[in-house]
Amino acid sequence: MTEVVPSSALSEVSLRLLCHDDIDTVKHLCGDWFPIEYPDSWYRDITSNKKFFSLAATYRGAIVGMIVAEIKNRTKIHKEDGDILASSFSVDTQVAYILSLGVVKEFRKHGIDFTEMMRALGYPRHISMENFRTPNFGLVSEVLLWLVKRYEPQTDIPSDIETEQDRVFFIKAIAQFMATKAHIKLNTKKLYQADGYAVKELLKITSVLYNAMKTKGMEGSNVGEEDISKFKFDLGSKIADLKAARQLASEITAKGASLYDLLGKEVELRELRTEAIARPLEINETEKVMRIAIKDLLAQVQKTKDLLNNVASDEANLEAKIEKRKLELERNRKRLQTLQSVRPAFMDEYEKVEEDLQKQYAVYLEKFRNLAYLEQQLEDHHRMEQERFEEAENTLRLMQNKLKEEEKRLLKSGSNDDSDIDIQEDDESDSELEDRRMSKPRTAMEVLMQGRPSKRIVGAMQGGDSDEDEDSEDSEIDMEDDEEDDDDLEDESIALSPAKPSRRIRKPEPLDESDNDF
Repeated sequence: MTEVVPSSALSEVSLRLLCHDDIDTVKHLCGDWFPIEYPDSWYRDITSNKKFFSLAATYRGAIVGMIVAEIKNRTKIHKEDGDILASSFSVDTQVAYILSLGVVKEFRKHGIDFTEMMRALGYPRHISMENFRTPNFGLVSEVLLWLVKRYEPQTDIPSDIETEQDRVFFIKAIAQFMATKAHIKLNTKKLYQADGYAVKELLKITSVLYNAMKTKGMEGSNVGEEDISKFKFDLGSKIADLKAARQLASEITAKGASLYDLLGKEVELRELRTEAIARPLEINETEKVMRIAIKDLLAQVQKTKDLLNNVASDEANLEAKIEKRKLELERNRKRLQTLQSVRPAFMDEYEKVEEDLQKQYAVYLEKFRNLAYLEQQLEDHHRMEQERFEEAENTLRLMQNKLKEEEKRLLKSGSNDDSDIDIQEDDESDSELEDRRMSKPRTAMEVLMQGRPSKRIVGAMQGGDSDEDEDSEDSEIDMEDDEEDDDDLEDESIALSPAKPSRRIRKPEPLDESDNDF
């Protein structure tokens, strides 16, 4: 059993007494429910001892809940619990102390605490757990009104819940009252559902009232059973008295300060008062002052009469204006009704244009989406082309750098070979010297231009030598061949003369369309 059991399945739950055969099952359940470990003797006592009252809740034969209570006489209960029971119970009354109460996870949140609290608070109607299996807004509204009256009997909250708007207004009024008066925040959505979730919100109110009732206890031992069932908690009047006391305290402080200041001026005022009393009064001066005062008073009376006359005339003018406005209002109302009853002439055309506009908008929306898609595709294409171009450019740059390095290396190796040729011994023949000098540039050019068969190369690798170097090289050859015949010398000069211009390598001209020049 891993899922929460629905409320409809509670009808299949039954109660029975625990027996000795249930000890193993109860041990396993208590190990899951409680953080403490009970001794084996406790399990034997709750299943066999008569002072314990143990019930098991079974669902389809399996134990899903358990309650263990100890039966005591009223005279043996705890002292702090004595005020909870009513005095009408006799001394021989037996009391059940709940020791353990556990329910498996799948059957939780279908509890009975709300119904028991309402019964303890004195709710006149019996509430069962079955009342909240389906939405019952009437019962929820009745309970809310009763709880609000327990907080403040003088509150005025409308109880009309016929329409949906009335129910919403009722829930909002209850939530606002509890938030301002009792500082209890309620979930209006769950209250409006009026099902098991609403009971959780009602528990917030009933738990406060129930705890207050337990704290206060029952006043008086001779209170009748009828008065005991009624629990009055006038929180609103207490708050009003507190506000009045604070206001009076502030007024007393202000008046005390002003009285202290006036008493400090009493010495000077006493002297002035004595002088005024001792001074003799002149009859003529007194009559003059009285005449002036009477004249001012008569002027104020006349002014007041004029204002009254003006008020009467203004009232008549206002009544005439009001009547005129009423006639205009009635005329405009009739005109409005006439306009509303007549269909405008352009309405058909307007509806047709509106339909065309909707179609055009649909076409525009489709084209706009297509355009956005094509622009995205174009951007992707440009990005891919740019990436290919950058990759080709990097490859070309690497090839050019590699060719430059190879050219430098070959030039360096060519210069070293020339120096070796100059210091050869005189016994080498002219043909061997000529063959060596002609074979090295050809080999260098073949290595340099490997992989580029389409390019035509003109010249030799000794293109960097000047004319003076060429002359000096010819002179060295002539000195080495002085012993040869003059005819051979002429033939060698004729054979070597075409090779001189071919020693310089012609570099490829840069392309006009190249992005980067190296």
